[in-house]
Order: sequence, then C-alpha cells, then structure tokens
Amino acid sequence: MHQKLKNYISNIDADYADIRYEKMNKVTIIFSGKELKTIGSNSTDGYVIRALKNGGFANIAVTKEEDIEKAIKIVTDNASLLGKESKNKTALKFPETVQDTVTLELNEDPRDILLDEKLELTRYYNELMLNSKDIEITNTSYHEINRDKYFASSQGTYIHEPTLTNVIVAGIIAKNGDLVQNIRADVGGSDGFARLRNRDDRFLEKAKIASELLKAEPVKGGNYNLVMDSEMAGTFVHEAFGHFSEADLIENNPSILAKMEIGAKLGTDILSITDDPTQKGLIGYYKYDDEGVFARPVKLMEKGVLMGRLHSMKTAAAFGNELTGHAVAEDFRYAPIIRMGTIGIETGNDSFEAVLKKAGNGLYAVGCKGGQTSGENFTFAALYGYLIQDGKLGPLVRDINVMGNLFASMQNVAAISKNVSYCEVGGCGKGQFNIKSCMGGPHVLINNALVGGI
Repeated sequence: MHQKLKNYISNIDADYADIRYEKMNKVTIIFSGKELKTIGSNSTDGYVIRALKNGGFANIAVTKEEDIEKAIKIVTDNASLLGKESKNKTALKFPETVQDTVTLELNEDPRDILLDEKLELTRYYNELMLNSKDIEITNTSYHEINRDKYFASSQGTYIHEPTLTNVIVAGIIAKNGDLVQNIRADVGGSDGFARLRNRDDRFLEKAKIASELLKAEPVKGGNYNLVMDSEMAGTFVHEAFGHFSEADLIENNPSILAKMEIGAKLGTDILSITDDPTQKGLIGYYKYDDEGVFARPVKLMEKGVLMGRLHSMKTAAAFGNELTGHAVAEDFRYAPIIRMGTIGIETGNDSFEAVLKKAGNGLYAVGCKGGQTSGENFTFAALYGYLIQDGKLGPLVRDINVMGNLFASMQNVAAISKNVSYCEVGGCGKGQFNIKSCMGGPHVLINNALVGGI
C-alpha cells in the first residue's frame, strides 16, 4: 500500500497533497426487547484526497480505485480555482515527516471472536435487564467498528494505523401505570473484547435504578450547589467548553474568539482542563490524526486561565500555533475536521465525600441523557440524581435539567475530587459523527447552578 499511495501522490500537481485510504468493517447486533432485529457485518473502503494549490485547499472522496486519476484532476482544479477566487489564501502548518506502522494493543481481538459469541453476550445482558423488576422493554445493541487506515503525503509521510472499537449499549425503559422512566447503560472501549465480559453489575445496576426512579420524586426547580459525576462533568466540559477550544469553530466567530482569548482568566484557580488522545485503552485513543500529525496532550486551561486550542494544519497556520493532532474524520467518506480526543477536567484534591460536604445542601447529578448548547449557554438533562442534605447523599430524584452560562459556571467551580473516570462509549455529532470522542473527569461542584424541575 505504501508504494501505491506514493505513486498516486507523485501524480498530483499541487503545493501539497495527501491521500488517506481506509478499509472499514462494521459488526452490528440489535435487540428490541427479546426480538433480534439486526445481525451482520459489512465492509467498505475508499480514498480521501486533499490538495493545496496557489492558496486554495480542496478535497475529494472516491470509493473506486479506477476513479482516482479523475479525482486527482478534479481536486487540483478545484484547489487552483479556490486559490484564484478567494481573498483569503489558505496556508498549512506542516508536521514532521514520519513513516510508522502502529500496532493495535488488544486484550482479546474482537475480530477473532465468532459472531455467535458476540450475539450470545449481547442477548445475555439484554435478558438480565428484561428480567429485572419493572423493566418494560430494552433496546440493546453491539457495535464493532474496525478502521484500517493508510496515510501518505507529498512531504514523504506514510502511516498505517488501525483503530478498533467495540461497545454494548442499552436503553432501559421502566414503567408503572402511566409513569415511564428511561435510563442508559453501556460498556466498551478500544482495548479489546475482554472489556465487555463480566459486566453484569453495570447492566443490573442501571436496571435497578430505572425501577427505583418510578418511586422517586421529580426535583424541585431552583438554584443548587450542584455536584456533577464524571459523566455529567465530562459532558459539560465537552459540550459547553470543548467546542469553543476547536479552532475551526471560533476562527470566524469574533464574539466567542474575544472571550476565548489565550491568557484570559475564565475559571476559578482549581479548574484545569486537558484534551489527551494518547491515553491508551480509552475509546478516544489514537497515535496520529487523519492529517498524519502526531497526537499530543493539550493543556486547554490551567488554574482557570485559558492556555491552548485544538488545531488542524490549516488553523495552526492561521492562528500561528503549534500542531496538536486533533483533525479526525468519521471515515473514508470525509476529510478530517478538528475534534476533541479525550477531554476532561483535571483531578483536584478532595475526596468525593469532601466534595459533598462542601456542597452542604444541594444536588448530585448522575449521568447525562442529552442536551443542547446555544452559544455560551447550555442545557443538559441528567439521567438521575440525589439530593444532598447536610453534606451527605439523600433521596433519589428524577427529571433533572441543568441550565447555565459557560463562563459564569466556570467562575463558580468550588471543589474537584481526586477520583476520575472516563466514558467507555464516546460520541460527538459535530459535522460528522465521531465514535471515538471521549470525555469524563472527576466529580465537580458548581455553586449556585440553575436546575429546572417542578
């Protein structure tokens, strides 16, 4: 493949060019209740070619090798035309030239596991939940995605890096009369099939909570000293803060760019945030991004002060910053865009119990079932929560919606725990869908947070 891609690159008349070829295999198993709805696998492949010429930067995707010659002409013509017509010429910051083959480190390679065994494990977890008290229905699925990626550039870089993720995710619905409660359970990662085995407790625990929520009271709306668990804290830092750290989203947004000025004091002294795609075993792990740039940890905030951004080759040149290795594509159909790898608030000095004690009377929000952002404002729904009474966990509550302003919330961070965990199943829908976008962190206390409820 190295020589083949090198030959294609040599035929591209451009100031810079790269080509990414990947073969992708997906395995999917889906249960709705006890009924098996989907089972099977499929393989696809394709090429993405990018060219910089006379200040214009263009890309094209093709799935047939015989179309590459035509695609090369189209992408170079488009780049040249963009260069002539655009007032703002594109420049790229180039990484060091490397030649590397990355080996997967797996505890049980999912590709060596028979489809029947994957089916039975998925069925087993599904029936564990279905047989739990008050559970009306489950939607349980197994997803395995293997991307075998080859990258070559006109600067002499050649990289072969496979990535492989496998997850089991479940939607659990409990019902009592007209009252319905839903919750989510998931396991998975990028370090092998063994991570999916012997996880009964995870699915049983979530099914039990779904049942208990039928008896829980809705939370009362108001302002709370809010303790977020690692999942909610990870969602907060990813959705509310992290996207403003992606240089392509803010380079043409003067108002946000002014607020996200490097060196600005945005949070309290205990708040530090890092994006690190190099943490092996997590679902967000990779060694090189899809521009052939070596991935590295990026300190985004240090003691409340904004320190860095996530970049592609294009934005690194535009901002005059170093490359970070955060340009990632969904698959062979897309050119890469800037994406978070594994983002999280850094650990603090408090135990979980100490964080609760500092909250005094408040609310502990657990998990996240979705939400939305509008500029610097956000709304997130927790899976469930507990009232905090005199610094200790109290009754279970439901129907929790956390609302606020990013910059005000970061100024209200009052405590951060020493314990930390990250999501096993990632995901981000910016532009393309990125299954490897990982988030998490410690428990975080935000004082005077607005919570919607009855």
